[in-house]
Amino acid sequence: MERGLALLLPVFLGLLQRGRGGPLEVEPPDSVVAVSMGGSRQLTCRLSCADHRAPSVQWRGLDTSLGAVRSDAGSSVLSVHNASLSAAGTHVCVGSCGNLTLQRTVQLLVFAFPDQLTVSPVALVAKQDREVACTAHNVTPASPEALSLSLLLGDRELGEALSREVEEEPQQGEDLLFQVTGRWLLPSLDTPTPPALHCRATMTLPGVQLSHQRAIPVLRSLTSREPPGTTSPEATPELSSTRSSESPAPPAGNSSARPCRPKIHQSPAAGGLELLCEAACGPGVAVGWTQAPGGLEAYQRREAGARAWLSVPRAGCGPEGWFQCRLDPGGQMASLYLVAEVCEFRGVGWVGASRKGPAQPWSPVPSRGRCEGCASRGPWVSQHPDSFTAYKGPRSTSRTQPLGRLQEF
Repeated sequence: MERGLALLLPVFLGLLQRGRGGPLEVEPPDSVVAVSMGGSRQLTCRLSCADHRAPSVQWRGLDTSLGAVRSDAGSSVLSVHNASLSAAGTHVCVGSCGNLTLQRTVQLLVFAFPDQLTVSPVALVAKQDREVACTAHNVTPASPEALSLSLLLGDRELGEALSREVEEEPQQGEDLLFQVTGRWLLPSLDTPTPPALHCRATMTLPGVQLSHQRAIPVLRSLTSREPPGTTSPEATPELSSTRSSESPAPPAGNSSARPCRPKIHQSPAAGGLELLCEAACGPGVAVGWTQAPGGLEAYQRREAGARAWLSVPRAGCGPEGWFQCRLDPGGQMASLYLVAEVCEFRGVGWVGASRKGPAQPWSPVPSRGRCEGCASRGPWVSQHPDSFTAYKGPRSTSRTQPLGRLQEF
């Protein structure tokens, strides 16, 4: 009996194979496939029939843009070029051999993850507790499962973020992108102070894991020219070379290998100071202000392509803190720090010279009262990506001891 069944089994299987096809193959074989925004991807579906019939194979889309499809006997190729978010969704390959129909589904994910990390502050001062923010711009998807942010000291991750904020980026087309910000409360750094911390953003999708990293230099004080310790190329801040118009230009060198970066210039203006961010990078670029003490809405701004202006008022006690602008595309940043000192005026007149440059006239100020932080404001600027210097702007000829001057650590 068992021998008879063994002889009949091949015959039975042969009858089942009639009119049937082989497996429906999809390349790549994953059920979820990721493609970067603006990138390209091909999905190939193949089928062969066991009885040598001509198979029929075709890609179909479910509530999504199908892309370009080329089909011939036994195969169908779905090509996605310059991928946009409309290409994301479920794609179905349908194949048939005679009256038998097979299908395979592929979920296409479109992601955006440009190297556009910003940090605030752009530099830390040793032995001071600070809140550190790290923002990834123009990204999607923005879920914690896909995009993670971390703050690193060497290879060690400094705990969980205090908060995570997701905001929509201003739309420049049909694609909706996000900016994701993580915030950490940084404890006082141990001695010896590390040269830098790092903000890291990681995009994790099926078959894809990408990371971008940005250094946050640690200074001994705001007057430090370098981060403490030995500086490595990885630990240098990614800042523009920004300087006042009176500062001597850095020595000429081979800059052809450097990426184009924006620069910040300053000049006296009626009622205050005018900051200009510009990028001499050729056509197709734009710059914009991204950070200012008290928020950008407190300042008058004007943008025109590769140039952006921001007015800093002199009335009252002026702002103190970081001003930052960004180049798009590319995401390169330029940063400048304005400081203020306690000033006491005893008359109307001119004020002294800057540290780096000739004396400048300053607007006459009445001799009434005391103003904390309004007369002496000059930017702390980064002359090179791996050093910080201070340009002290015009200051009063008569002033009290500066309030809260940072001491060297």
